[in-house]
Amino acid sequence: MVRGVGESAEDPALVQAKALVKRFGEFEAVRGIDVEVRRGEAFGFLGPNGAGKSSTMRMIACVSPRTDGELRVLGLDPDVAGPRVRARLGVVPQQDNLDVELTVRQNLHVYGRYFGLSRAAVRRKAEELMEFAQLSDRADDQVDPLSGGMKRRLTIARSLVNDPELLLLDEPTTGLDPQARHLLWDRLFRLKAQGTTLIVTTHYMDEAEQLCDRLVVMDGGRIVAEGSPTELITRYSTREVVELRFPTGEQETAARRVEDLAERAEVLPDRVLLYSMAGEATLEQVHARGLRPLSSLVTSGTRDHLVCQGEVVVSCLGRGSGVG
Repeated sequence: MVRGVGESAEDPALVQAKALVKRFGEFEAVRGIDVEVRRGEAFGFLGPNGAGKSSTMRMIACVSPRTDGELRVLGLDPDVAGPRVRARLGVVPQQDNLDVELTVRQNLHVYGRYFGLSRAAVRRKAEELMEFAQLSDRADDQVDPLSGGMKRRLTIARSLVNDPELLLLDEPTTGLDPQARHLLWDRLFRLKAQGTTLIVTTHYMDEAEQLCDRLVVMDGGRIVAEGSPTELITRYSTREVVELRFPTGEQETAARRVEDLAERAEVLPDRVLLYSMAGEATLEQVHARGLRPLSSLVTSGTRDHLVCQGEVVVSCLGRGSGVG
């Protein structure tokens, strides 16, 4: 198991999971994973939709009991000490769950009172967090009209009201425009620099590269790779992606004729993608088989596509798509 940045064998892990399993009926969402997160690091779960990232995060957040395996969060068993663990966590869910009829300030006040903070302490903390989230000028505005990026920053600010030891962020920038994403990254980078331990789920390689010291790649409920973002990009990235556009309804047939030409073929509603180490040569082979796509394009895949165990588990097509 890869250790976190600046840690020693004696440092207590904030999260320890061994052979962790989560089933929903007959479906096994998380299939026996081992995870260790050390204090002060930014750790990521990277992978496509349905990989098991959010199911893992919900177990760590003590809102979904594990089916099997071992799990300790902040040194405690979530099944036994769930309320005590949750009091020391900050959680940013995939979907903002703000009270849209209250103001920015009121959302922070109400949430702070849930943790037993005095009115005076809540007022001080709210001012501090609104400044951190760059929302001071919107303090008395209702939440509903705010932009998606503002709502996301408020959700993160609210998760910090209890000074959590561990901050969990589930797909923190999904659906945001590039400017809002970069602003949010800046706020999270500041938290990381202050020593806050972060666990982030994402299906964006560029986000993992920006935020994470170390990450695991999940696919089909299993961990298929782990390391630093740089190590994973070097080890698993494909050099090029060949995009082939065909008339509607012809993608499946075309894909079957060319799928052996690349490491992997992916069929989308309007195109076929071939992941290859030599895109131009692959495109020539496509033409040699008599296929004439409406258009074709060879693009770099080095930072946006990871191929682990023959499967593309991170794709640039997810970037900014708003898919949860």
